Amino acid sequence: MIEDNVVFKKLGLIVIDEQHRFGVNQRNKLREKGFLGNLLVMTATPIPRSLALSIYGDLDLSIIDELPPGRTPIKTKWIANDKDLSIMYDFIYKKVNSGNQAYFVAPLIETSDKMALKSVDKVSEEIERRFSDKKIGIIHGKMKAKEKDEVMLKFKNKEYDILIATTVIEVGIDVPASTIMTIYNAERFGLSALHQLRGRVGRGSKQSYCFLISESTTENSKQRLSIMEKTEDGFVIAEEDLKLRNSGEIFGLRQSGFSDLKFIDIIYDSKTIKDVRDLCIAYLKKNKGKIKNEFLKYDIERKFSDLQSGN
Repeated sequence: MIEDNVVFKKLGLIVIDEQHRFGVNQRNKLREKGFLGNLLVMTATPIPRSLALSIYGDLDLSIIDELPPGRTPIKTKWIANDKDLSIMYDFIYKKVNSGNQAYFVAPLIETSDKMALKSVDKVSEEIERRFSDKKIGIIHGKMKAKEKDEVMLKFKNKEYDILIATTVIEVGIDVPASTIMTIYNAERFGLSALHQLRGRVGRGSKQSYCFLISESTTENSKQRLSIMEKTEDGFVIAEEDLKLRNSGEIFGLRQSGFSDLKFIDIIYDSKTIKDVRDLCIAYLKKNKGKIKNEFLKYDIERKFSDLQSGN
Protein backbone atom coordinates (compact mmCIF):
# COMPACT_ATOMS: atom_id res chain seq x y z
CA MET A 1 0.00 0.00 0.00
CA ILE A 2 2.80 2.46 0.83
CA GLU A 3 5.07 1.56 -2.08
CA ASP A 4 5.76 4.43 -4.51
CA ASN A 5 4.32 2.56 -7.51
CA VAL A 6 0.94 2.00 -5.80
CA VAL A 7 -1.55 4.66 -6.91
CA PHE A 8 -5.13 4.88 -5.65
CA LYS A 9 -7.97 6.23 -7.75
CA LYS A 10 -10.23 7.22 -4.85
CA LEU A 11 -9.05 6.03 -1.45
CA GLY A 12 -11.63 6.82 1.22
CA LEU A 13 -10.75 4.68 4.24
CA ILE A 14 -7.56 3.19 5.64
CA VAL A 15 -7.58 0.74 8.57
CA ILE A 16 -4.22 0.12 10.28
CA ASP A 17 -4.14 -2.80 12.72
CA GLU A 18 -1.26 -3.22 15.20
CA GLN A 19 -0.57 0.50 14.79
CA HIS A 20 2.37 0.44 17.19
CA ARG A 21 4.36 -1.62 14.65
CA PHE A 22 4.32 1.17 12.04
CA GLY A 23 6.78 4.07 11.97
CA VAL A 24 6.00 7.74 11.41
CA ASN A 25 7.52 7.67 7.91
CA GLN A 26 5.31 4.76 6.86
CA ARG A 27 2.16 6.59 7.95
CA ASN A 28 3.36 9.82 6.32
CA LYS A 29 3.72 8.02 2.98
CA LEU A 30 -0.05 7.64 2.87
CA ARG A 31 -0.45 11.39 3.33
CA GLU A 32 2.04 12.00 0.50
CA LYS A 33 -0.25 10.05 -1.81
CA GLY A 34 -2.85 12.76 -1.30
CA PHE A 35 -5.00 10.71 1.08
CA LEU A 36 -7.57 12.94 2.79
CA GLY A 37 -10.14 10.29 3.74
CA ASN A 38 -10.86 8.51 7.01
CA LEU A 39 -8.16 6.75 9.01
CA LEU A 40 -8.81 4.12 11.69
CA VAL A 41 -5.83 2.86 13.70
CA MET A 42 -6.05 -0.02 16.18
CA THR A 43 -3.65 -1.25 18.83
CA ALA A 44 -3.68 -2.98 22.20
CA THR A 45 -1.09 -0.50 23.49
CA PRO A 46 -0.70 2.93 21.84
CA ILE A 47 2.93 4.03 21.51
CA PRO A 48 3.77 7.21 23.52
CA ARG A 49 3.54 9.46 20.46
CA SER A 50 0.09 8.15 19.46
CA LEU A 51 -1.23 8.55 22.98
CA ALA A 52 0.14 12.09 23.00
CA LEU A 53 -1.56 12.84 19.67
CA SER A 54 -4.89 11.64 21.07
CA ILE A 55 -4.43 13.96 24.05
CA TYR A 56 -3.49 16.89 21.80
CA GLY A 57 -6.54 16.18 19.63
CA ASP A 58 -4.91 14.88 16.43
CA LEU A 59 -6.59 11.50 16.94
CA ASP A 60 -10.06 10.77 18.31
CA LEU A 61 -10.01 7.95 20.82
CA SER A 62 -12.29 4.98 21.48
CA ILE A 63 -11.40 2.48 24.22
CA ILE A 64 -12.51 -1.17 24.33
CA ASP A 65 -11.84 -2.14 27.94
CA GLU A 66 -13.76 -5.42 28.27
CA LEU A 67 -12.57 -8.98 27.71
CA PRO A 68 -14.45 -11.07 25.14
CA PRO A 69 -17.07 -13.38 26.73
CA GLY A 70 -15.64 -16.49 28.39
CA ARG A 71 -12.12 -15.20 28.95
CA THR A 72 -10.44 -14.78 32.32
CA PRO A 73 -7.74 -12.25 33.31
CA ILE A 74 -4.15 -13.43 32.88
CA LYS A 75 -2.05 -13.84 36.03
CA THR A 76 1.35 -12.19 35.61
CA LYS A 77 4.42 -12.94 37.75
CA TRP A 78 7.86 -11.31 37.70
CA ILE A 79 10.55 -13.99 38.22
CA ALA A 80 13.69 -12.38 39.67
CA ASN A 81 15.71 -15.20 41.29
CA ASP A 82 16.75 -18.84 40.79
CA LYS A 83 14.39 -20.16 43.47
CA ASP A 84 11.32 -18.65 41.79
CA LEU A 85 12.65 -19.81 38.41
CA SER A 86 12.81 -23.42 39.59
CA ILE A 87 9.27 -23.19 41.02
CA MET A 88 8.10 -21.69 37.71
CA TYR A 89 9.53 -24.54 35.63
CA ASP A 90 7.88 -27.14 37.89
CA PHE A 91 4.56 -25.31 37.63
CA ILE A 92 4.76 -25.11 33.83
CA TYR A 93 5.65 -28.80 33.55
CA LYS A 94 2.51 -29.75 35.52
CA LYS A 95 0.36 -27.48 33.36
CA VAL A 96 1.77 -28.85 30.08
CA ASN A 97 1.33 -32.38 31.45
CA SER A 98 -2.37 -31.67 31.93
CA GLY A 99 -2.87 -30.61 28.30
CA ASN A 100 -1.95 -26.92 28.30
CA GLN A 101 0.50 -25.44 25.79
CA ALA A 102 3.31 -23.00 26.52
CA TYR A 103 5.35 -20.29 24.79
CA PHE A 104 8.95 -19.49 25.73
CA VAL A 105 10.18 -16.21 24.22
CA ALA A 106 13.82 -15.09 23.94
CA PRO A 107 15.14 -11.68 22.80
CA LEU A 108 17.79 -13.19 20.48
CA ILE A 109 17.81 -15.92 17.84
CA GLU A 110 21.45 -16.89 18.29
CA THR A 111 23.81 -16.50 21.24
CA SER A 112 25.81 -13.26 21.18
CA ASP A 113 29.28 -12.69 22.64
CA LYS A 114 28.45 -9.00 23.06
CA MET A 115 25.18 -9.37 24.98
CA ALA A 116 24.49 -11.61 27.97
CA LEU A 117 20.96 -12.37 26.83
CA LYS A 118 18.97 -15.55 26.32
CA SER A 119 18.75 -16.77 22.73
CA VAL A 120 16.41 -19.24 21.05
CA ASP A 121 19.41 -21.59 20.82
CA LYS A 122 20.13 -21.51 24.57
CA VAL A 123 16.47 -21.63 25.58
CA SER A 124 15.98 -24.68 23.34
CA GLU A 125 18.77 -26.52 25.16
CA GLU A 126 17.26 -25.62 28.55
CA ILE A 127 13.69 -26.53 27.63
CA GLU A 128 14.66 -29.79 25.91
CA ARG A 129 16.49 -30.80 29.10
CA ARG A 130 13.63 -29.87 31.44
CA PHE A 131 10.79 -31.03 29.17
CA SER A 132 12.49 -34.00 27.49
CA ASP A 133 9.23 -35.94 27.10
CA LYS A 134 7.38 -33.07 25.41
CA LYS A 135 7.08 -32.09 21.75
CA ILE A 136 8.90 -28.81 21.15
CA GLY A 137 8.74 -26.44 18.17
CA ILE A 138 10.86 -23.41 17.25
CA ILE A 139 9.92 -20.23 15.38
CA HIS A 140 11.92 -17.05 14.69
CA GLY A 141 12.38 -14.20 12.22
CA LYS A 142 15.06 -15.87 10.10
CA MET A 143 12.66 -18.58 8.98
CA LYS A 144 10.75 -18.22 5.72
CA ALA A 145 7.11 -17.14 5.96
CA LYS A 146 5.89 -20.57 4.84
CA GLU A 147 7.99 -22.30 7.50
CA LYS A 148 6.66 -19.99 10.22
CA ASP A 149 3.07 -20.60 9.12
CA GLU A 150 3.63 -24.37 9.22
CA VAL A 151 5.10 -24.23 12.74
CA MET A 152 2.22 -22.10 14.05
CA LEU A 153 -0.36 -24.41 12.48
CA LYS A 154 1.30 -27.44 14.08
CA PHE A 155 1.28 -25.67 17.43
CA LYS A 156 -2.41 -24.83 17.06
CA ASN A 157 -3.15 -28.45 16.13
CA LYS A 158 -1.28 -29.60 19.27
CA GLU A 159 1.51 -31.29 17.37
CA TYR A 160 3.78 -29.29 19.69
CA ASP A 161 3.32 -28.89 23.43
CA ILE A 162 5.82 -26.06 23.66
CA LEU A 163 6.85 -23.32 21.23
CA ILE A 164 10.19 -21.53 21.62
CA ALA A 165 10.08 -18.20 19.83
CA THR A 166 11.16 -14.62 19.33
CA THR A 167 8.74 -11.69 19.09
CA VAL A 168 7.51 -12.95 15.69
CA ILE A 169 4.59 -14.48 17.62
CA GLU A 170 3.32 -11.03 18.72
CA VAL A 171 0.67 -11.37 16.03
CA GLY A 172 -0.65 -14.46 14.30
CA ILE A 173 -2.86 -17.51 14.71
CA ASP A 174 -5.00 -17.80 17.85
CA VAL A 175 -4.10 -20.86 19.93
CA PRO A 176 -6.80 -21.18 22.64
CA ALA A 177 -5.02 -24.11 24.35
CA SER A 178 -1.88 -22.02 24.97
CA THR A 179 -2.14 -20.76 28.53
CA ILE A 180 1.47 -20.01 29.47
CA MET A 181 3.74 -17.22 28.21
CA THR A 182 7.30 -17.09 29.53
CA ILE A 183 9.53 -14.18 28.49
CA TYR A 184 13.28 -14.25 29.15
CA ASN A 185 15.21 -11.00 29.76
CA ALA A 186 11.88 -9.22 30.05
CA GLU A 187 13.67 -5.95 30.85
CA ARG A 188 14.84 -5.86 27.21
CA PHE A 189 11.29 -5.54 25.88
CA GLY A 190 9.15 -2.42 25.82
CA LEU A 191 5.84 -2.33 27.68
CA SER A 192 3.97 -2.51 24.39
CA ALA A 193 5.84 -5.66 23.28
CA LEU A 194 5.38 -7.31 26.69
CA HIS A 195 1.65 -6.60 26.63
CA GLN A 196 1.33 -7.89 23.05
CA LEU A 197 3.20 -11.09 23.89
CA ARG A 198 1.10 -11.65 27.01
CA GLY A 199 -1.98 -11.29 24.83
CA ARG A 200 -1.05 -14.45 22.90
CA VAL A 201 -2.37 -16.47 25.85
CA GLY A 202 -5.66 -16.13 27.68
CA ARG A 203 -7.66 -16.67 24.50
CA GLY A 204 -9.68 -19.58 25.84
CA SER A 205 -11.70 -20.28 28.99
CA LYS A 206 -8.78 -21.72 30.99
CA GLN A 207 -6.74 -19.64 33.44
CA SER A 208 -3.60 -18.31 31.74
CA TYR A 209 -0.24 -17.20 33.11
CA CYS A 210 2.56 -14.87 32.04
CA PHE A 211 6.05 -15.14 33.56
CA LEU A 212 8.49 -12.25 33.14
CA ILE A 213 12.05 -13.44 33.84
CA SER A 214 14.45 -10.64 34.73
CA GLU A 215 17.25 -10.10 37.23
CA SER A 216 17.64 -6.45 36.23
CA THR A 217 17.88 -4.05 39.17
CA THR A 218 17.56 -0.75 37.30
CA GLU A 219 14.76 1.53 38.45
CA ASN A 220 13.26 1.71 34.95
CA SER A 221 13.10 -2.09 34.65
CA LYS A 222 11.52 -2.42 38.09
CA GLN A 223 8.86 0.15 37.20
CA ARG A 224 7.98 -1.49 33.87
CA LEU A 225 7.80 -5.05 35.21
CA SER A 226 5.80 -3.90 38.22
CA ILE A 227 3.29 -2.23 35.88
CA MET A 228 2.92 -5.50 33.95
CA GLU A 229 2.22 -7.39 37.18
CA LYS A 230 -0.41 -4.89 38.30
CA THR A 231 -2.56 -4.41 35.19
CA GLU A 232 -3.75 -5.90 31.92
CA ASP A 233 -5.33 -2.63 30.79
CA GLY A 234 -3.55 -1.64 27.57
CA PHE A 235 -4.49 2.02 27.98
CA VAL A 236 -3.11 2.17 31.53
CA ILE A 237 0.08 0.49 30.27
CA ALA A 238 0.30 3.04 27.45
CA GLU A 239 -0.09 5.93 29.93
CA GLU A 240 2.68 4.51 32.12
CA ASP A 241 4.83 4.01 29.00
CA LEU A 242 4.26 7.67 28.14
CA LYS A 243 5.41 8.71 31.63
CA LEU A 244 8.55 6.56 31.38
CA ARG A 245 9.53 7.22 27.77
CA ASN A 246 7.96 10.64 27.05
CA SER A 247 5.97 11.46 23.93
CA GLY A 248 8.68 11.91 21.31
CA GLU A 249 8.37 14.53 18.59
CA ILE A 250 4.88 15.70 17.73
CA PHE A 251 6.22 17.39 14.57
CA GLY A 252 9.09 14.94 13.89
CA LEU A 253 9.87 11.24 13.57
CA ARG A 254 10.80 10.11 17.09
CA GLN A 255 7.95 8.10 18.62
CA SER A 256 9.30 8.31 22.17
CA GLY A 257 11.79 10.47 24.08
CA PHE A 258 11.67 14.16 24.91
CA SER A 259 8.91 16.16 23.25
CA ASP A 260 9.68 18.96 20.79
CA LEU A 261 6.99 21.08 22.46
CA LYS A 262 8.14 23.56 25.10
CA PHE A 263 6.72 24.91 28.37
CA ILE A 264 4.16 22.14 28.86
CA ASP A 265 4.13 18.61 30.27
CA ILE A 266 1.70 16.26 28.55
CA ILE A 267 1.03 14.24 31.71
CA TYR A 268 0.72 16.95 34.36
CA ASP A 269 -0.81 19.60 32.09
CA SER A 270 -3.32 17.31 30.35
CA LYS A 271 -6.33 19.40 31.49
CA THR A 272 -4.73 22.58 30.11
CA ILE A 273 -4.00 20.78 26.84
CA LYS A 274 -7.63 19.63 26.60
CA ASP A 275 -8.93 23.16 27.29
CA VAL A 276 -6.63 24.65 24.63
CA ARG A 277 -7.59 21.92 22.16
CA ASP A 278 -11.31 22.62 22.68
CA LEU A 279 -10.72 26.36 22.19
CA CYS A 280 -8.81 25.70 18.95
CA ILE A 281 -11.57 23.45 17.61
CA ALA A 282 -14.20 26.07 18.47
CA TYR A 283 -12.08 28.81 16.82
CA LEU A 284 -11.61 26.81 13.61
CA LYS A 285 -15.31 25.93 13.44
CA LYS A 286 -16.27 29.57 13.91
CA ASN A 287 -13.85 30.73 11.20
CA LYS A 288 -14.55 27.81 8.82
CA GLY A 289 -11.09 26.31 9.20
CA LYS A 290 -9.18 29.56 8.57
CA ILE A 291 -6.63 31.18 10.89
CA LYS A 292 -7.15 34.95 11.01
CA ASN A 293 -4.25 35.69 13.36
CA GLU A 294 -1.35 36.38 10.96
CA PHE A 295 1.38 35.90 13.57
CA LEU A 296 -0.01 32.50 14.60
CA LYS A 297 -0.48 31.52 10.97
CA TYR A 298 3.14 32.43 10.18
CA ASP A 299 4.43 30.49 13.20
CA ILE A 300 2.52 27.32 12.22
CA GLU A 301 3.66 27.57 8.60
CA ARG A 302 7.27 28.01 9.74
CA LYS A 303 7.04 24.97 12.03
CA PHE A 304 5.78 22.70 9.27
CA SER A 305 8.28 24.17 6.82
CA ASP A 306 11.13 23.25 9.20
CA LEU A 307 9.72 19.72 9.48
CA GLN A 308 9.56 19.21 5.71
CA SER A 309 13.09 20.54 5.22
CA GLY A 310 14.44 18.33 8.01
CA ASN A 311 15.64 21.24 10.20
